[in-house]
Amino acid sequence: MSVPVRMIFTAVFCAASVGLMALAPPAVAQQKTVKQCNDEWVAERAAIQASGKTKPMFLAECRGLPVPARTPGTAALAQGQYATESEARASCPSDAVVWVNLRSKVYHASGTRNYGRTQQGAYMCEQQSLAAGYHAPRNPTTGATGGGAIGAGKDGAT
Repeated sequence: MSVPVRMIFTAVFCAASVGLMALAPPAVAQQKTVKQCNDEWVAERAAIQASGKTKPMFLAECRGLPVPARTPGTAALAQGQYATESEARASCPSDAVVWVNLRSKVYHASGTRNYGRTQQGAYMCEQQSLAAGYHAPRNPTTGATGGGAIGAGKDGAT
């Protein structure tokens, strides 16, 4: 009795498919959800930002997605401008580190709503930012929750 080649091929194909399906669920189960990653960001935000990661970078890394090397807003930084907060702190240990909006020339102090969050920006020492022509927001907001949502667009937070 000879077994047809087609039947052998079908049996091998089915066995391989079952084997692949058995391996797939553990890989999918290990990936975190967006909610889990957001909760982790909220719980450890200060430490994560101190390492130089933005929220989109952290979320992508947390979910196992490819992380871009640099965001377009920090691609070409001038002298005295830094991509990470830790680089700026190392450069000016006796001065406050601020986030400067490169487009609007507004700087944001640590703990304010737009610190590290504008689309085009960099970390700088406060005195260097003043010397370079950056200024404090006209309507500063208080704290990370943003106490002054009305008129918040006037401080150059884009």
